[in-house]
Amino acid sequence: MSTYEKTCLIRGDGGRAIRGILDRIGDKWTLLVVATLHGERQRFTELQQHIPGISQRMLTLTLRHLERDGLVGRTVFAEVPPRVEYELTPMGRTLIEPAVTLAEWAVEHNPDIEANHQAYDTRQG
Repeated sequence: MSTYEKTCLIRGDGGRAIRGILDRIGDKWTLLVVATLHGERQRFTELQQHIPGISQRMLTLTLRHLERDGLVGRTVFAEVPPRVEYELTPMGRTLIEPAVTLAEWAVEHNPDIEANHQAYDTRQG
């Protein structure tokens, strides 16, 4: 699909689909949860230990959203106490490559962006 065709698709729905997805994956915790689940299933407490600063409430909400979107699967084991594990679904695993690309872009361009911030603030100040 050409760039022009992609642009037409974006404009066709007013960008709603893209905004919805970007709202989900662009929040503070989603990509960290996805990256932490990359390659292995984990229990809730393991996830929480590997994501510094995330509260129990935010991890719960993020996992629920990701499960609802079909990006994370939740497995409950009939044990006492119950054991619950989370893992990326096949669709969730397709998010890894674009997320890594975006992270690499951010690291590469962050010094330029910070320099632009300073230049802009100086001009405005």
